[in-house]
Amino acid sequence: MLEVKNLIAGYGDIDVLMGVDVFIEEGKIVSILGSNSAGKTTLINTISGLIKLKGGRVSFRGNDISYFPPHKIVELGLVQVPEGRKLFPQMTVLEHLLVSSSNSKFKTNRDENLKKVFEIFPILGERKGQIAITLSGGEQQMLAIARALMTQPKLLMLDEPSFGLAPLVIKELFGVISLLNKEQGMTVLLVEQNLKMALNFSDFGYVIENGKITLKGSSQALLDNEETKRAYLGA
Repeated sequence: MLEVKNLIAGYGDIDVLMGVDVFIEEGKIVSILGSNSAGKTTLINTISGLIKLKGGRVSFRGNDISYFPPHKIVELGLVQVPEGRKLFPQMTVLEHLLVSSSNSKFKTNRDENLKKVFEIFPILGERKGQIAITLSGGEQQMLAIARALMTQPKLLMLDEPSFGLAPLVIKELFGVISLLNKEQGMTVLLVEQNLKMALNFSDFGYVIENGKITLKGSSQALLDNEETKRAYLGA
């Protein structure tokens, strides 16, 4: 579904990603794992078209999207939930959802998608008139995901969804991610520092360090890997 080949990307003259290869099969949950400054966010932002690649290729559902603008990538069904949520503080829950689906491609099913989003996140339905800044951290993350769902993604990319949240909220959010995958068949790319949590919910994982993929394999294989245990699990 998504193929990243020999990707080189960065900022100005500085290359952050140096020859990264990633493949995501349709219907799977895949994790991109690594420490701070490893290149995880640069990778997901380059896939989204927010950062222009310097070399390599990004293909999505048979389309070469290497140089597509971000809005065209979203229209194809490749949608990112950014790190830090990036909400508009003074906009209400409902306004976020309506704005995200204002593109003519998504307007047709707007009412149906609103209903689905409020079924997945009932608390957002209760707070649809509330401005984003007054929501709890967990509710803000729910809104960020709901905003993405209004664009009917085929592949949902989540950048550090667990950051700054309480364990019970993280468990609830990962439950929703699993539900979207199993019941709606949504493919998910999960960028996370919380390696154990991410691998317990995903099918396959890539470990990125210093801009390069250093390990890859099934989630269970990575959990059992001695190098992974030492570096990330404190074992």
